[in-house]
Amino acid sequence: MCRYRSGRGYSRSSYSSPYSGGYSYRTSYSGGSPGGGGVSRRTRSGRPVAYTPGEWRVVQPYAEKAAEQAQQHPDRRDLFLCHAWADRESSARELHGHLKTNGATVWFSEDDIALGSLQMREIDKGLRNSRIGIVLVTPALLTGIQNGGGIAEKELAALLSRGRVVPVLHGVTFEELSDVSLMLASHAGISTKDSSLDAVAAKIAAAAAALPVV
Repeated sequence: MCRYRSGRGYSRSSYSSPYSGGYSYRTSYSGGSPGGGGVSRRTRSGRPVAYTPGEWRVVQPYAEKAAEQAQQHPDRRDLFLCHAWADRESSARELHGHLKTNGATVWFSEDDIALGSLQMREIDKGLRNSRIGIVLVTPALLTGIQNGGGIAEKELAALLSRGRVVPVLHGVTFEELSDVSLMLASHAGISTKDSSLDAVAAKIAAAAAALPVV
């Protein structure tokens, strides 16, 4: 189942939100040129996270959407994790664990669909009650999309229709994703190619958190 702005001294603080006790969205940019410096945030667990300018170009739109959603829907979970069935007890569960460790609230089918419940009804509820979707793009997911008809493909279609989806590429390239799904590839994403799944999870969790301005 289902996955920067350049400039000098850039900062943004907005979206005073009832979520998590009146938290608000905050980012900061330091550095003298587009090629240097970066953005720093913290996860709800207190872990500091640093983004390169390129990473922040990817993450910033989702951070802003998450902040808007936190204000409008304070009771929703941060993230809906879409993944291939074959990854449910491996990379998907690992990503879910890292996200939770970093303070994110995540809808994850393996934990949130109770035995005996109607699967599609629970997935639909999870989609409605999550602010941002993550699609864990692995070889298994690409195979599932190519074969068609799986639950992950239905989840993916729903997430794409909302425009709030972050591909997390794990073991595949953006070129391989483009060959299978141009629609998903059109959304900026993050790859674990040069980073660990834990580090990527922290960056996503920090982007999804509406932390108090200090």
